[in-house]
Amino acid sequence: MRVLILVENLPVPFDRRVWQEACALRDAGHQVTVICPQMRGYTQAEEVLDGIQIYRHWISGEAGSLGGFIAEYTTALWGELTCALKAWRRGGFDVIHLCNPPDLLFLVAFPFKLFGGVKVIFDVHDLWPEMFEAKFGKRGLMYWAVRIAERCTLALANVVIATNQSVLRAVKQRGKLRDDRAFIVRTAPNRMNIQAEPDESLRAGKKHLVGYIGVMGNADGVDYLVRASEHIVKTRKRDDVQFLLMGSGPEHADLLALRDRLGLQNHISMPGRVSDEFLCRALRTIDLGAACDPINAYNDHCTMNKVLEYMAFAKPMVMFGTVEGRFSAGDGAVYVMENSAEKLGDAILELLDDEPRRKAIAAAGHQRLTQELNWERSVEQLVAAYQAA
Repeated sequence: MRVLILVENLPVPFDRRVWQEACALRDAGHQVTVICPQMRGYTQAEEVLDGIQIYRHWISGEAGSLGGFIAEYTTALWGELTCALKAWRRGGFDVIHLCNPPDLLFLVAFPFKLFGGVKVIFDVHDLWPEMFEAKFGKRGLMYWAVRIAERCTLALANVVIATNQSVLRAVKQRGKLRDDRAFIVRTAPNRMNIQAEPDESLRAGKKHLVGYIGVMGNADGVDYLVRASEHIVKTRKRDDVQFLLMGSGPEHADLLALRDRLGLQNHISMPGRVSDEFLCRALRTIDLGAACDPINAYNDHCTMNKVLEYMAFAKPMVMFGTVEGRFSAGDGAVYVMENSAEKLGDAILELLDDEPRRKAIAAAGHQRLTQELNWERSVEQLVAAYQAA
């Protein structure tokens, strides 16, 4: 089959899930093209990488406000449609694979399904209505527009795949999907160098190193981790813990300002977006990973990539106890069941000070990932979804 994958919020190969799906489909014998934005250092408009054709389009930028989202999605939809037409002229496609958020990509897929008979697969990474409510904290006219967009995408899709059982249950109910048209394709890292050499210089002379990897937006809770560091340093009087917060996003500058305002420059390193090589060295070095996504209706449905990446490197975790976070990590994490920076900081210190417990938790997480949540199982479901479509 000729497959066209659309992803709006991250470029490939930076988006690990989408790139792994693209490579798996290629390995299954399909011809794969990906359309994604020009961002995060991936600005080449066209390239062929590992046998996969990539088209990248300009967008207005990563949004942090309602007006910013409107501008981002308007420019993204235009760029995606232009690239999709280019892909259609150059050879066409049999399946168009829509990766949310947002749930607006059905606008690009609709004419190809209506006039070209193309099948549509809806890849639900996030429940967009819940994400919208978490970002803006209210339900208004725009929220209901988002719900309508989700329903339109579900109605257009021939097959739906979801990252976990919670998301699948929600979309099956909302879209009234039959069991044979809904599949779970979990995200699990499979191309990371887990044998990379540790880099002890990242500790900045401290005994312990706590790591974070991920997007820094207003729904990701990184401010909790910054304030947890403040609690550790100023309230608990600990000067032996270094934090390494890797990643970028619309809140990165504000988080840097918060760190500096709290006087934590010597305790928190924030290098921004890092290379895969740096990331793997850092994950080999840290003593534990932090997942600070707050407990709410949106995050309860999310499987966080960082959680699985910590597990891949056999690192124990401290995290807020979201529903899917607890399912993913199992016994591989310590859970804080309240959105509290102080309690997050206390849990981090408690685990750092108990090395035998850290080792036991790390081993449990790594075993769960490799035996129960591994990517090979997800590939089987992905291929089955395409056969159903």
